[in-house]
Amino acid sequence: MRTALITGITGQDGLYLTEFLLAKGYAVHGLVSPRGEATGELDGLVEESHLHRGDLTDLASLMRTLRRCEPDEVYNLGALSSVSYSFDNAHETSSVTGMGALNLLEAVRLHTESDPGRIRVYQASSSEMFGKAQAAVQDERTLLWPRSPYGVAKVFAHYMTINYRESYGMHASTGILFNHESPRRGPEFVTRKISQGVARIHAGLQDHLTLGNIDVERDWGFAGDYVEAMWLMLQQDLPDDYVVATGRSHSIRDFLDLAFGHVGIEDWTPYVRQDKRFMRPAEVDRVVGDASKAERVLGWRPTVDFSQLVAMMVEHDLSIV
Repeated sequence: MRTALITGITGQDGLYLTEFLLAKGYAVHGLVSPRGEATGELDGLVEESHLHRGDLTDLASLMRTLRRCEPDEVYNLGALSSVSYSFDNAHETSSVTGMGALNLLEAVRLHTESDPGRIRVYQASSSEMFGKAQAAVQDERTLLWPRSPYGVAKVFAHYMTINYRESYGMHASTGILFNHESPRRGPEFVTRKISQGVARIHAGLQDHLTLGNIDVERDWGFAGDYVEAMWLMLQQDLPDDYVVATGRSHSIRDFLDLAFGHVGIEDWTPYVRQDKRFMRPAEVDRVVGDASKAERVLGWRPTVDFSQLVAMMVEHDLSIV
């Protein structure tokens, strides 16, 4: 039986990855912050004995966790992933998202010094690294130009992973994941804010949504598809870097069209307000990824398209309200 350690196991991607690995017959361990992460959705997935108290900012706790679970694979999904939060808390975001990745890499390096490739490492990189995109479609060779403290921290973690791979012979891969959503997405993210808002408006529980810039375009996929790409990267003989994306961009207006349309509201403009408080100081106007390398090398392709994703999220929130 293979063993995996997941940081950020209680987040959207961590939950989907846990389900995926358990179905593959893995023993799954998770790193849970001593600050107290909610583990409710993990009930029935991972036994309490497989959760370890630790923190990406604490190298000693990472070393201790590696000794306890002796993983074959480590998936670093842990981060402070809210872009808006990163503008107000740049230092904390840099510490957890950037330096946290370095701490994990160093812990694995020290733990496997005599056999550097024994533990395979996945680092969750992000399309936010492209920021002010320098190409119409972004791939693994596109220049990185982050436009938020979160994006900058992810660039640091990304290049540090490559550096450890090249310097120490570690089997460390990065997945440059474009926006990926699901019913498990946190309510602080715009997609879930919309799906929840539409469900509540439909049920008569609220009368409007307040959003920021609704003209930005993103490459949106389904998180359940994207965790398979993470796993496939660690099954390769050689580590590498891969863009994971659908190859199509849509605006928030498009998301609103589909979400409101799903409940029979064709004109959503009376229900949506814009507020500068929800706009970024430095905006990322449009990103769209080229995942042809992932398709060619990993055999990976997304299975859920944009309209299916929006319908899935709205249906979930309708069932809640």
